[in-house]
Amino acid sequence: MMPRLSVRARLTLVYGSLFLAMSAVLVAVTYLLTARMIEQRYPVRGSGTTTTQLWSLTDAETTRRLEELKAEVNRQATRQKHDMLEQLLQSSLVTMLVVGVLAVVIGYVVAGRMLRPLHRVTATARRLSESNLYERIALDGPQDEIKDLADTFDRMLDRLHRAFDTQRRFVANASHELRTPLTINRTVLEVALASGRNPPETKALADVLLGNTARHERLIEGLLLLARSEHELGTRTATPLPDVVRSALDQLDVRDDVEVEARLGAAEVTGDPVLLERCAVNLLENALKYNVPDGRIWVRTGTAGSAGTEVFLQVVNTGRPVPSYEAGSIYEPFRRLRADGGARSRTGSAEGAGLGLSIVRAVVGAHGGTIETVPRAEGGLSITVRLPAAGAPAAPRRAGVLTDEYDGRVTGE
Repeated sequence: MMPRLSVRARLTLVYGSLFLAMSAVLVAVTYLLTARMIEQRYPVRGSGTTTTQLWSLTDAETTRRLEELKAEVNRQATRQKHDMLEQLLQSSLVTMLVVGVLAVVIGYVVAGRMLRPLHRVTATARRLSESNLYERIALDGPQDEIKDLADTFDRMLDRLHRAFDTQRRFVANASHELRTPLTINRTVLEVALASGRNPPETKALADVLLGNTARHERLIEGLLLLARSEHELGTRTATPLPDVVRSALDQLDVRDDVEVEARLGAAEVTGDPVLLERCAVNLLENALKYNVPDGRIWVRTGTAGSAGTEVFLQVVNTGRPVPSYEAGSIYEPFRRLRADGGARSRTGSAEGAGLGLSIVRAVVGAHGGTIETVPRAEGGLSITVRLPAAGAPAAPRRAGVLTDEYDGRVTGE
């Protein structure tokens, strides 16, 4: 597959092709006009009755020799005209090729100068992120199509900047306004539970309300973390994935009937350690929550891709069978699997807020990675997170199937 040519190269080819075509037409017209002019000015005359009559008084030998001399002169004149036209054609073609190459070079330089404002627009767009949306192109020059494009881009950046500012203020205000009353309610309920003067019915009601308050706190924390995960990363440090997974395993409240097996190979990614740890915790909690009695969880980290340009975190669990068409819907907010493996919406659950995998998707997207979800034939899921390795560009690509060593049980082969 041939690589696509840049706009500059295509413009250069167009300039060069048009110049060569017009030059070829000019050479052809010049050649025909020159040949016609030479034919008119220096016609080749053959022997006729006039010459015969002119030398009729001479002997036959003299007449024959004069005819041969005239024929030789005509042949030389014809050959000279042919040589002259051939030399003209060769000189014109050589000049056309030399000037054509020069025109291509000049066209390439001119196309680069014409496209320089577009390169400036592209460079500014690549530099922009949530933290520097205040930058503008501010292109100078005549009010042409390129300046209209740059001005339109600047106006779009103004709208994006206002939208991000509004979102940041909303998240900050919501964090304060939602956490404060829940904290007060939790404190009041804990005091009521600790008091010995309240009847058992009141304590039972306070215990139920305390559980609801804790669930609402988790929901708010999840929403705020989801909003933060979808923003541009503010912290980028070299983070070993094995350390992240070990910290996540320490936070996991593993059931006695579920076995966790970890194979943590060396893998380092550049990103936000807090968000990466939350991603690993949510994957492990999801694998534990939807597991079956006497189930298993496999966790792996390592490098993948050509020359180790990618790292991966794979979490595989036993569980109920999941239809392949439902695998993508589990990453939507407030979605979870039904008992039969399908997906349904929810607005509240004792099992969680329904934002765990949504946060995973947002964190992976913010780090320029991809997620591969493969339902296992025996039940459960194999979720593989692929991230650019430390030092590699964050260029998302479509993930392929990751082979495994656990006797085919991990990927469901």
